[in-house]
Amino acid sequence: MAHRGRLNVLNNIIGKTHAQIFTEFEENWDADFVDGGGDVKYHRGYSGEREMHGGRRIHLALASNPSHLEAVGAVVEGRCRAKQRLKGDHERRRVIPLIVHGDAAIAGQGIVAELVNFSQIEGYTTGGTIHVVVNNMIGFTTVPEDSRSSRYCTDIAKMVDAPVLHVNGEDPEAVVAAAQMAMEYRHTFRKDVFIDMWCYRRYGHNEQDEASFTQPVMANMIKRKPSVLKIYAERLLAEGVLNEDDMKAIRQKLDESLELAQQAARSSPYDPTIDPGSARWVGVDRRFKFEPVPTGVSRDMLAEICAGLGRVPEGFHVNPKLQRLLEARAALLETRDISYADAESLAFGSRRLEGVAIRLSGQDSRRGTFSHRHAVLRDFDTSAPCTPLNQMRPVWDPHLGQFDPAKQQARLCVYDSPLSEASVLGFDYGYSLADPNMLVLWEAQFGDFVNGAQVIIDQFLASAEAKWERWSGLVMLLPHGYEGAGPEHSSGRMERFLKLCAGNNLQIVYPSTAPQIFHVLRRQMGRAFRKPLVVFTPKSLLRVPTGTIEELQTGHFHELIDDPRFEVAGADRRAVKQIVLCTGKFYHELAVRRDELNRPDVALVRVEQIYPFHTELFKEIAARYPAKAEIIFGQEEPRNAGAGLFVLDRLRDELGINGRYIGRPSSPTPAVGSKRVHKKEQETLLETIIGPLSASEASNSAVAAAAKA
Repeated sequence: MAHRGRLNVLNNIIGKTHAQIFTEFEENWDADFVDGGGDVKYHRGYSGEREMHGGRRIHLALASNPSHLEAVGAVVEGRCRAKQRLKGDHERRRVIPLIVHGDAAIAGQGIVAELVNFSQIEGYTTGGTIHVVVNNMIGFTTVPEDSRSSRYCTDIAKMVDAPVLHVNGEDPEAVVAAAQMAMEYRHTFRKDVFIDMWCYRRYGHNEQDEASFTQPVMANMIKRKPSVLKIYAERLLAEGVLNEDDMKAIRQKLDESLELAQQAARSSPYDPTIDPGSARWVGVDRRFKFEPVPTGVSRDMLAEICAGLGRVPEGFHVNPKLQRLLEARAALLETRDISYADAESLAFGSRRLEGVAIRLSGQDSRRGTFSHRHAVLRDFDTSAPCTPLNQMRPVWDPHLGQFDPAKQQARLCVYDSPLSEASVLGFDYGYSLADPNMLVLWEAQFGDFVNGAQVIIDQFLASAEAKWERWSGLVMLLPHGYEGAGPEHSSGRMERFLKLCAGNNLQIVYPSTAPQIFHVLRRQMGRAFRKPLVVFTPKSLLRVPTGTIEELQTGHFHELIDDPRFEVAGADRRAVKQIVLCTGKFYHELAVRRDELNRPDVALVRVEQIYPFHTELFKEIAARYPAKAEIIFGQEEPRNAGAGLFVLDRLRDELGINGRYIGRPSSPTPAVGSKRVHKKEQETLLETIIGPLSASEASNSAVAAAAKA
């Protein structure tokens, strides 16, 4: 909900006590988790239980939200959907989302339109949301005629034919009737419904505001108007529901209660917070640790997954162009070479066989923007869907007369989302808040498009732990890499995430091989803590083998990878004069050039996890090389982008190492728009870092590249 009236709702509706609220205003209490964090009172959430008539109880949760008011609506929807799943609420009647809007915000912040748009879509519906608009006829200082073109702020409901109940906020009983009608509509039809409650602000935007600056006529009318409390009290007196003594007793009781609560808060502070994680988060730590988590799986499990990847139900007609793909996935144990797409599917399959449910959503997530995933197949004749990873199990046991529970698998849910980055990322973030034991992933169509969800990233993903002690294990998959596709399809804007990194709040990785993505996805659910994971995925390497199946059977994710060239017999690290740090797919280009020129004096060290940066592991790797070897960070991104400056800054501040940057110069745009210019720039980088090819070498390299393509 919005800020205005929030303390009132916290106390009277949710159940936060006056003593807790006064403790926050007295500022004589500090939360254990606050270390340069925390948030203002009217941003914090709370939860409690209310006993209803007949003794039944209802759990109420008010979400924490930033001043980007409507952004939290998406979080509420995702959290609601997750709780419905956990309760087996398939009819979506036991958990209900309710969003309190302001009139200016609901019309002006586009994320509300996105929520209404996906309110009935398979992967995002919550069975109808109750929208309550506190219509004060002004947005801060903006009057209605300046804030929208439509007659009503709730006209956004027309896009899905949702009913709108307009009600006078000065008539409490009419408001209650509207609320009951809205609830009955939602419960009957499982669709959104809006209540437009017409009100006014007696004191302007806040206690220091002067409303007459903007609305002098209305402000004068409000000043002369009795309060809602006075009008309703007089009505109750006139109807004989209360008498003057009753009114006086109610006022006195409230005043005394407030005085006692404030005194108590001053003398003995009351913890104003609640357990942020609830019972499902018991045992989940919030402290980041570098201790490796074994994430290898058995050959037998991989065999079962591969068989499942290549199998479809009897009578299902596979698209002829995908038949070879299914056969190749089924034979991965024999062919051994695996791509990023293979490793991702195997990671999903292995976690599912271990009982971890998975949700993946994004604009093209079912098949993948680059046609690499094909997690959901469509019958070539009927278009009916099939998810091969959901076909591995269960196994029917005729003796039990049911599916064998010992051989059950958790479910994989993959959804194609609307073209709405902000709301869908917010939805999946909210989903991740409800259950730490489910792997929740959001994928951008291209990494660049993540900037459409910047508010969610800034206000929730990066800062919610520091502000509200809210933890999330959400995974973001951002296709990234420079292949000459232009400024809108090259960069996931790694630098923006790195600017938000502090206090081990995020995990930023750019895996360079298929086994690395396998292990990092499995690692996400194998640790004792949860932190958001941002994965930059290599577009050009999604279907190219970069590892073997054996590498999935042992080991773990490596935050840094030393040069494998020096692991073979006869290789001598003492000859190294340059240690080139690099990330992602650029490593492979550097390695090819280094091998073409036979440069034994160049070592390539991959930074797979940029944050939290594993300083101790870097010291261990650097110690293997001559102390005089020059440290270089080579990257394909511009200087003011990518990981280069971030890592070099870490090395300088934490180890006293002054490394050198080699990459594209700073640029206001991520990449050039010409493939020819891109290739020229990329060649310049390779020449500067490793060296130029001779004419004959260049010719041979071009032939090899063409053959590989």
